[in-house]
Amino acid sequence: MNYGIAFTPLVPSIVLWIAIAAIVVIAALLLLARARGAAVRVAALALIVLALANPSFTREDREPLSSVAAVVVDKSPSQNFGDRNQQTEQARTELVDALKKIKGLEVRVVEAGQADGETDGTHLFGALSSALSDVPVDRVAGAFLITDGRVHDIPANTGGLGFQAPVHALITGAKNERDRRIAITAAPRFGIVGQTQTITYRLDDQGVTGDRAKITIRRDGETISERTLQSGQTSSVDIDIKHEGQNIVEIEASPLENELTPVNNRAVVSIDGVRDKLRVLLVSGEPHSGERTWRNLLKSDASVDLVHFTILRPPEKQDGTPINELSLIAFPTRELFQQKINEFQLIIFDRYARQGVLPVAYFDNIARYVRSGGAVLVSAGPDYASNTSIWRTPLDSVLPAEPVGVTEKPFYAHLTDAGKRHPVTRGLEGSAFEPPHWSRFFRTVETRNAVSPPVMTGANGEPLLLLSRFGEGRVALLLTDHIWLWARGYEGGGPHLDLLRRMSHWLMKQPDLDEEALRLKVQGHDLEVIRQTMGDTIAPVTVTSPSGVARDLTLTEGEPGQWRATMPAGELGLWQATDGTLKALINVGPTNPKEFSEVTSTTETLKPLTQATGGDARRVADGSGIDLPRIVGVHSTSVFHGDGWMGVRLRDASVVKGVGVLPVFAGLIGLLLLLGAFAGTWLREGR
Repeated sequence: MNYGIAFTPLVPSIVLWIAIAAIVVIAALLLLARARGAAVRVAALALIVLALANPSFTREDREPLSSVAAVVVDKSPSQNFGDRNQQTEQARTELVDALKKIKGLEVRVVEAGQADGETDGTHLFGALSSALSDVPVDRVAGAFLITDGRVHDIPANTGGLGFQAPVHALITGAKNERDRRIAITAAPRFGIVGQTQTITYRLDDQGVTGDRAKITIRRDGETISERTLQSGQTSSVDIDIKHEGQNIVEIEASPLENELTPVNNRAVVSIDGVRDKLRVLLVSGEPHSGERTWRNLLKSDASVDLVHFTILRPPEKQDGTPINELSLIAFPTRELFQQKINEFQLIIFDRYARQGVLPVAYFDNIARYVRSGGAVLVSAGPDYASNTSIWRTPLDSVLPAEPVGVTEKPFYAHLTDAGKRHPVTRGLEGSAFEPPHWSRFFRTVETRNAVSPPVMTGANGEPLLLLSRFGEGRVALLLTDHIWLWARGYEGGGPHLDLLRRMSHWLMKQPDLDEEALRLKVQGHDLEVIRQTMGDTIAPVTVTSPSGVARDLTLTEGEPGQWRATMPAGELGLWQATDGTLKALINVGPTNPKEFSEVTSTTETLKPLTQATGGDARRVADGSGIDLPRIVGVHSTSVFHGDGWMGVRLRDASVVKGVGVLPVFAGLIGLLLLLGAFAGTWLREGR
């Protein structure tokens, strides 16, 4: 029960204050004048003013509310090292039992810090805020964190907690843990393909000094450098950017004796390779309707630097016009095909036949250019089957098929079984119908002795498109010069942009268009494994998580040539996949997760905050086992810990269940008081 007095004035407050002031003045005058009955008169006036104030006696029936203490249990991946999980569970059981023995205390337990593939680091205070979100500030008794001390969302001050109560940290792990890690101090995010980028790193050892380690550096899983480094020493390495997309660099240190975990002995840097410009040389022979199709395609891509020559006036064509009067540019054959040929990523011959412009020796240069990694695309017409065909040059050693004639008849292009699997032609719009929803072609070059299966066929089932590899390079042979009919929309047209762009990018070794490839992709919270193949079957794929846990996956075929499987991506860091031949890498989340950057347990990280709230940070285990402090309830103090004990702040919060009100001047009681006051004044005056 709580008792009190409440006032509900019958007049406005200003009137009440004026009346009080008047009574004070009258009382002062009466007392100074020593008038008879002054005290009685002042008392009577005071009762009148008190009646205007309308006082009431109140009585509240209150029900006490329990105080609330939160226990946050760290379930982050770093808790898996050593025997931290066992310490955590034992400390959790003993702590919750001790808290429940305190009368008037409610205990809430929440687990936090689980790896979700998105959050970087261990976040415990967000979970603490959520657990106490429905608890008024004046009911919070405190919080206990059972953790290894590596927490990454610590508030800057106690105001960030949202309550005023002690925070205690119970630290798992051992005091003198040893660990080695590679710390990246400087690394680029992007790099131009063909150029080098520098990565700076440092070898850090905790719990030991002066030790040396062997450092192995890999790019896309291939070892490119090895060296020895001393603990605390900084070094750098130059990395050649070999291809577009992610170039994944691993820097790994040899294990430290008796270290806590080797998971952070490796650091990962992902450098996105970008091409400055793709240089393409387009050589057109006799002008024809399809020439502009190639030019428009290549000029529409801002990343392509196009050099285009059309042979309008071959040397044998003499009409008597002086050279200085011709608006033509001489074909710089020596500069293009001898001095600068290796600067081009792709050379396209569009209906080109030998016209005495290119010496035979230059075709031999082109063949060597292909074998050493270059790319050639031949868009063939009747020129390819003529006596001046480029087949009748040293270039024939890298051309996929020998021409034997020309067929002129309408036909629909069809994808072969290989074409349905090949990334260049797979899923072309309209290919699933019979006949395909494409316009017809009317001319194809007949060939024989093809070195690879065609991906598209034309009239009479003859090869229409061949994609082949020679040495380190690639060659594409398109055996029709009517692709422009698709571009012009004849009979509805066809997917010329998709086909020609994919074909060009495959020739320039775009990784996404490789026939045999193993890839990893992140889809939300899942990791997708994709195996691209031209074969009918594939081997199982072994996927290894950042913490070293391996799992075998059996992939299923979706669309032709692509096999897929998914699995949860529950860890941040570098994931690896291999089928024994191919290897794929992908980084999930931040490149080097905070969770594994520093893994030794510590009391120092949380100590400033716990001390600021009156709490403490101490280890839960000594050499012999769990040593949990005594837990007590404290009502009024600023320090909630001591030698062998930790305390929670017990609150006096309550809720009103009922209220009783007794007005003093209402009814008979008020009337008797006022009449008594006036009667007393009259009796005193009567004397």
